[in-house]
Amino acid sequence: MGCVHGKCCSRYPPSSTSDSRDYRERGRYGGRHIISERLLECVGVPSQNFKLEYSVLSQRGYYPDSPDKENQDSFIIRTQIQGNPNVHFFGVFDGHGQFGAQCSNFVKERLIEVLSNDPTLLDDPVKAYNSAFLMTNSELHDSDIDDSMSGTTAITVLSIENTLFVANVGDSRAVIAVKEGNRIIADDLSYDQTPFRKDEYDRVKLCGARVLSVDQVEGLKDPDIQSWGDEETQGSDPPRLWVQNGMYPGTAFTRSVGDSTAEKIGVITDPEVSMVQLAPNHMFFVVASDGVFEFLSSQTVVDMVASYPDPRDACAAIAGESYKLWLEHENRTDDITIIIVHIKDLSDSGANTTAILRTGRTGRGGTPDVSITTGSEVFHSAVMTGSKRS
Repeated sequence: MGCVHGKCCSRYPPSSTSDSRDYRERGRYGGRHIISERLLECVGVPSQNFKLEYSVLSQRGYYPDSPDKENQDSFIIRTQIQGNPNVHFFGVFDGHGQFGAQCSNFVKERLIEVLSNDPTLLDDPVKAYNSAFLMTNSELHDSDIDDSMSGTTAITVLSIENTLFVANVGDSRAVIAVKEGNRIIADDLSYDQTPFRKDEYDRVKLCGARVLSVDQVEGLKDPDIQSWGDEETQGSDPPRLWVQNGMYPGTAFTRSVGDSTAEKIGVITDPEVSMVQLAPNHMFFVVASDGVFEFLSSQTVVDMVASYPDPRDACAAIAGESYKLWLEHENRTDDITIIIVHIKDLSDSGANTTAILRTGRTGRGGTPDVSITTGSEVFHSAVMTGSKRS
C-alpha cells in the first residue's frame, strides 16, 4: 500500500541501480520485469563467534498502464559500520509517488551515512536511530527532490554484536524465525503503521486528517462509519489519510520519510524501534517491502524461508509467490524486495527466551506489546518463480 494512485503515478524519472546486477524475464505480457539480485554473502560477528549469511532480491512490479515504470524499491546492506566488524546494517526502502524512486534511493544512502557518522551509535542505538531518521527527512525536504507528494517507507535492522535493533517507518516489515520444539514461529519485529492501528488512527485524527477509504471519499460508502475491519480482509480498499477539504494525499500509511504535504495531517518520520537479543533458537530474519506482505502472512514467509536451505532460493520463491498472488487479486503487482539473513553458529550465551523491547508504540489495542506473535498459517503449495496469470 502506498499513495492513492497505487504507486502508479504519471511519470517517473530514471534512477541508477547500484550494488546489484540485473537480468530480465519476458513473460506473456511482453513487459520487462527487472530483478536485482546479490550473490550469497556472509559476514562474521567475531565478538560472539557467529555469522550472518544473507541474500537479497528486488523485482520491479508489473504495471500494465505504466510499462516503463521503474522499481521504486531500494535496499542497502552495509557491513562493518564505523569500521567495527561486529556492526552490520540491512535496510529496505519502498518509495511511492511520482518521485518515489528518487526518495527511496536518497534515504537509503543518507540514513546509513548519518548513522555511521554518529559517535553515539553504539552507546545509544535507539537515540541514534531517531536522530538519523529526523535528519534524513529534513535533508530530503531541503534537497532538489520534490517530496511534496512523494516519499518512502523504511524498514531497517542494525545488528550490533548479538542484538538486533529494528527501526520501522511505514508499512514494510521485519520478522524473525524462532524455533520452538518442532515448530518455527514467526515473530514480527515491526508493526505496520497504518490507520488500521487504533493508536495511529487516533494520532492522525488529532492532527487534522480525514481517514476514509477511496469508496468513502467517492460517496460509495458512508464516510461516518470509521471502522474498516482488519488489514487482511480490507486491504483492497484501506483507510487513507486526506486533508479536510481535498482529495489528497491519500496515503495508506501513517509514517514515512518525505511526504511533506502529508506531514501537515500527522504523517511523521519518527521510527518505532524494537530490540531483540539473539539466542540459539533464532534461525533467520527477513526484511521486506509490503509487496511481499500484501498477500503473504509473516508466518507463511517464515515457513517458505525455512523450507529452502539457500536464502537465494527462498528469495526467488517468495518473490514468485508474491507476484502470482498479486496477479490473482489485481491487474498489477507491487515492487517486491526481500532480504533474508540466516544466523549461523550462534552459541548459547545464557539467554533461554526471546527478549523483545519495543519503543515508540503501544500494542494493537493501545496496551504495551511485548509478546511473541504465533501465526499458524502454513505454506503448502508448490512455488514457481515468475508465475504467470492462468
